[in-house]
Amino acid sequence: MVTMKKRIKEFFKDKKNIIALICVLSVTVMLVVSTLITNSVLYGNNQKNSSASGVSPNNADSPLQENEGRAGGTSSISTPETKPDTTASADSTAPAASVNPTLPTLPTKPTQPTTTPASTEPSVPYATAIKPDAPADYQTQWDMGYLIAIDNPDTTYMCASVTLTEEDRDLLERLCMGEFGSGGFIGACLIAQSVKDAMCFDGYSSVAEVIRECRYTGSTDMGTNDECRQAVRYIFDENHDAVQHRLMYMYNPRMVQSNFHESQNFILSYSGIRFFDRWGH
Repeated sequence: MVTMKKRIKEFFKDKKNIIALICVLSVTVMLVVSTLITNSVLYGNNQKNSSASGVSPNNADSPLQENEGRAGGTSSISTPETKPDTTASADSTAPAASVNPTLPTLPTKPTQPTTTPASTEPSVPYATAIKPDAPADYQTQWDMGYLIAIDNPDTTYMCASVTLTEEDRDLLERLCMGEFGSGGFIGACLIAQSVKDAMCFDGYSSVAEVIRECRYTGSTDMGTNDECRQAVRYIFDENHDAVQHRLMYMYNPRMVQSNFHESQNFILSYSGIRFFDRWGH
């Protein structure tokens, strides 16, 4: 027994350096393994959190990237409104017409794009304009102060000057807004001319009477704007007209179909609103 213990003691004494080295190596291996496990857990957690938030881990500090992640990776950018074609035709039956290009100082608010009614075969057939005997001279119409040159002008058209009371002026400015505020300055001028023509040719003495007798339905409760005010001044105070033709009726075929209107003398369509004269006097 003594001999065995002595041999074991001598063995460990001779191998002390080797055993120490083995212990150091073991501890080192354990530390390396522990470090690898810890890093793996942390990396896995970071990946999981990044995926849940929708934010790229490479751009976590960028507000734009963070917002895009929350919004599905896209952003909405406003683009300038496309200026619509100023051709005064809303359907294939409308005559050619062109806005006067020499009026840069007047309001130029874009009008709504011209559209056709939803139905391709309306129950009320559209009236077509009377074809002129000769091509119309647009420049002559513009030189005379008309805002829109049309292919079927009435060269004998003339409306006397009408003076508005302050009450009539206020009511007409609001009527232009309610009837065709979306048409900008030119749309308001078309409404103002229609009212002036009714006063000239039918003898109505006030704007209120025109509204009542001609059955205008546009709201006069929504106020007005600068374009409508300038339109009333242009048509009444300066005694101009929007087109070289009498205008007695108008309607919006996108809102209602009217056999009566389409049975009248069709003059032009502007931004979807159709304007007519009546037959005869």
